[in-house]
Amino acid sequence: MRLDDFAESAGDRIEIDWRSFLLRVEPKTGDRDKFIEYTQSWLRPAESEPRARFQVWASEADQPSSSVPAQVAFKTVEAGWPDLAMAFHHRLLEAYFSENRNIADSDELVNLAVEVGIDREEFEEYARAHADEMTQKVIEDHNMAMENSVTAAPTVVFADAFAVPGAQPVETYDRILDAIESRQS
Repeated sequence: MRLDDFAESAGDRIEIDWRSFLLRVEPKTGDRDKFIEYTQSWLRPAESEPRARFQVWASEADQPSSSVPAQVAFKTVEAGWPDLAMAFHHRLLEAYFSENRNIADSDELVNLAVEVGIDREEFEEYARAHADEMTQKVIEDHNMAMENSVTAAPTVVFADAFAVPGAQPVETYDRILDAIESRQS
């Protein structure tokens, strides 16, 4: 949400290129109680981002086993339906953090694509046809992040050089952009 606000305030001064950063790379089924305890940590960012809704995991749904499926689904929407990519991005976040839906589940991801206006059969067909390509893009993005010492989501990179890890106030992003632009002129 803050990045949306920053993009709006910066206008055509910036271009946001969303990249994948996998928080859970390897598929893993962990202890449900530990996962629920982990989701308590979601309440901290909820305090500083009032528009975001975070819900401690209270669903009967399984916890996501990997970040890869959701990232691949986003890349799929971004490639096939670019005008719906941000709506899908926001829907993924809401489904996971607010509704406790398992966004590693392929059926759930298809349902989310449908919820933002993508035809079910078209999405399934496109996803199947481009699965390897989209997975490769996710892996390349993640590897690039690791090579550049990215450790947090989000991490905003300015001018392909200056990384700002973690969610920051919009004013911080604005000040950095202003400083970069003043040095370039």
